[in-house]
Amino acid sequence: MEHKLIVAEKPSVAKAIAAVIAPGCKQRRGYLEGNGYLISWCYGHLAKLADASYYDSGYAKWNMKDLPILPRSFRFRIQEDKKEQFDVLHTLMRQGNVAEVINACDAGREGELIFRTVYYLAGCSKPMKRLWISSMEDDAIREGFANLQPGSEYDGLHKSALCRMKADWLVGINATRFFSLTYNRTLNIGRVMSPTLSLLVQREREISAFVPEPFYHLVLDCGFPLSSEKLTDMEAAQELTRACAVSSITVLSVERKEHTEKAPALYDLTTLQREANRLCGFTAQQTLDYLQSLYEKKLCTYPRTDSRYLTNDMESAVPDYAAAAAAILGCELPKKILPKQVCNSQKVSDHHAVIPSLSAKNVDVSALPTGEQTILTLVAQGFLRGICPEYLFAETVVTAECAGHTFRARGKEILKRGWTVFSFRESQSNVLPAVTEGQIIPVNRVSLKGGKSTPPKYYTEDTLLAAMENAGIQDMPEDAERKGIGTPATRSGILEKLISDQFVIRTKSKKVSYLRPTELGIALITVLPEQLQSPLLTAEWEHRLKLVESGTLSDTDFMQGITEMLTEMVEEYKPYPGSEVLFPEKEDVVGKCPRCGTNVEERKRGFFCQNPNCRFVLWKNSRFFEVKKKKLDKATAAALLQFGQVPMKGCYSEKTGKTYDATAIMVDKGDKVDFKLEFGNG
Repeated sequence: MEHKLIVAEKPSVAKAIAAVIAPGCKQRRGYLEGNGYLISWCYGHLAKLADASYYDSGYAKWNMKDLPILPRSFRFRIQEDKKEQFDVLHTLMRQGNVAEVINACDAGREGELIFRTVYYLAGCSKPMKRLWISSMEDDAIREGFANLQPGSEYDGLHKSALCRMKADWLVGINATRFFSLTYNRTLNIGRVMSPTLSLLVQREREISAFVPEPFYHLVLDCGFPLSSEKLTDMEAAQELTRACAVSSITVLSVERKEHTEKAPALYDLTTLQREANRLCGFTAQQTLDYLQSLYEKKLCTYPRTDSRYLTNDMESAVPDYAAAAAAILGCELPKKILPKQVCNSQKVSDHHAVIPSLSAKNVDVSALPTGEQTILTLVAQGFLRGICPEYLFAETVVTAECAGHTFRARGKEILKRGWTVFSFRESQSNVLPAVTEGQIIPVNRVSLKGGKSTPPKYYTEDTLLAAMENAGIQDMPEDAERKGIGTPATRSGILEKLISDQFVIRTKSKKVSYLRPTELGIALITVLPEQLQSPLLTAEWEHRLKLVESGTLSDTDFMQGITEMLTEMVEEYKPYPGSEVLFPEKEDVVGKCPRCGTNVEERKRGFFCQNPNCRFVLWKNSRFFEVKKKKLDKATAAALLQFGQVPMKGCYSEKTGKTYDATAIMVDKGDKVDFKLEFGNG
């Protein structure tokens, strides 16, 4: 009997597919069997590009004369911990009774790469079909299998995925070795990591260079408040205060305008990550993890999407999805549902927007883990928002004159709440009293208020994701299919890698978590050439990968651009002058003393200020860290010295025996150093 082999990305997905197309199937070692199907899985990437030493044993040692390393053909190696599953797939793909192989890995660039790599390494040449679905619901799986596409339809996607993988390998291997050898310090460099770090460093420099400027403005109480424009001269502001205190205002104009705000589009992954960070404090990676779990539980549609609309053929199902969203929230359906508002096939790429699945209407939300509850609630609210009528309000601006200066008051009247009933944004009326042009009103009280101009804010994950998404957008073609740094699927991983490589740290202020570059991160961007740190150039690469996928650009031409850039880097780059300051050779210096500014160095028992009169020290055997089963190591000490705090994951609780995440805050009392914990949301 002939069989069809289905290859999923994870065991959980394989089991979900089997439950629909082969109910009652039998469990085998590494696969399931039933109803004429063999259903197996990959555990993500089973094979990766081989290390440089695989091409030449001499590459095991880093040597400048070997660079750039540019393999003529790339080789893959099976990951040791996944070899057993690869052997299962290798056997199944070459099995005589298997007539067809179906790629059921995630419907995206990485899913295509995961499957094709195994398919080709197994030497398989059997007919290939592609399952492309945006939901793990039973009906979606059935429909997907009823509409399988020839695998050749996705050849361009595979070429694009290979180009991405090879480009990342080439930049990672060559740039990391080149700059590490140049500056005698291990410096991990990535095609997407470095431009992202560049955004953070640029913001840090803008804030450091910012000089605040004082300003003043007057507020007149005339039964309602009117404010002056900003004044920069304090004496002039004080003189105006005295003049207004004995005057009246003359109303110059009263303008009332009605404004309409259409409902925001549905969530794609990035907008959901941004909102979850802003509202709940979730990291981008946490949001992706929660959403991926909801997808595998058949409660949400495919997470890694960059589309914010549904396809036109989904229009008739919008009321059903609305019912599911309302059930999740435990609320009534909107009185008016506008399906056309969220359906636009021209704005959908590989997958439609993230929405609740139809089966989610039956879920007990309270039984889900807290993080998944929050994300499912956000997705449901986002969907109901999107199908609601517009928000309508009237804005009234009163312009008046007092003592020769102009003052204004702004009022707002909500006429129709529309989609804002499902919004987190507070929307309240502030209706001004009725006044008429030419009316004279006495001044009850004058207040002089002062302030200072503020610098740009440090990036949060919300604002950094927005910056990554919009990088180079002004200079890209209007019809560019993909813009910005990275993709929705990869951006969260890039942020986590920057943190784990100690180029970036999360810091907290008033329960808001910011991303800031470390001294090492700033030093790296200082010495990197423009090609490797330019957000615009990386955005252009992402666009070119899309062109490879569509067949407009050949994969050879794309890779040629990468190799030329790396060759030029090795041949023409000159070391940055004064780099010994950026990368000091004395490895035991971990930072600056928060008391006196002298270097703090590592010794056997702790981290001591080099100023003998200071006596600042961070002890390695600190009980605060020991009871939490954490170490006050060099990286931790460096973060504490630079930022005064350090995030800690998996802290042990003596009371409960469980682990938790928190931020350790350094409290310097002058004669000793203490620590306290701060807990964030989510």
